[in-house]
Amino acid sequence: MDDYPLLNLFWTMLWFFLWIMWLFLLFKVISDIFRDHSLNGWAKAGWLIFCIVLPYLGVLVYVIARGKGMGERDVKQVKESEAAFQDYIRKTAGPQEGGGGAAHELARLAELKDKGAITPEEFEKAKAKVLA
Repeated sequence: MDDYPLLNLFWTMLWFFLWIMWLFLLFKVISDIFRDHSLNGWAKAGWLIFCIVLPYLGVLVYVIARGKGMGERDVKQVKESEAAFQDYIRKTAGPQEGGGGAAHELARLAELKDKGAITPEEFEKAKAKVLA
């Protein structure tokens, strides 16, 4: 370690960090190229070849030329994912208060049975109908 000064270690770490950050940006750019539906196949192939043949310049030019659209596509994808997740939650959780979910209906039937409004036989028939 004596022949490698501390400043050189910092420089090496800095360059390594920048290289890793560039790799992340390269993968982000390549995924954005394929995700963009406004580009036709030839344009996608051209950008991809540019980013592979001249990687640093290609990524830099892509971010400068199409960076705004890249951000908009990211926001759109996040909103679509969030909407799909919320829809899934709503469907999974079932209807809310006053709705007609099976759990809500069973709770209402049990309450009616506890109050004596329906007999245990009627409760069992209604429960079988709800669970069917």
